[in-house]
Amino acid sequence: MADTISAEKLREQKDEFVIIDVRESDELAGRQIDGSINIPLGLVIRNARQGKLDHLKGKKIVCHCSAGYRGNIASEELCKCGIQAVNLEGGFEAWNKLNQK
Repeated sequence: MADTISAEKLREQKDEFVIIDVRESDELAGRQIDGSINIPLGLVIRNARQGKLDHLKGKKIVCHCSAGYRGNIASEELCKCGIQAVNLEGGFEAWNKLNQK
């Protein structure tokens, strides 16, 4: 299981992270964290294993999906490839709920 970050903590430290949204493009529908990069989970795994994401080494990465499951998988895979990554606890739904207040 990958390390996690809460939506509250990410909101406080957002500028310190590269945010990778691992949802499929049809799930986005204007519902994204500002400044996030959309790379679907399968592509994250493939690109990480092929070294195509090595430019992210040394940066702090947060992965997220809708609720946290795929974000966890992506974070674990990036960590295996030497990239410092955490999962957004509760995914986009937690982020969205926090930012609707």
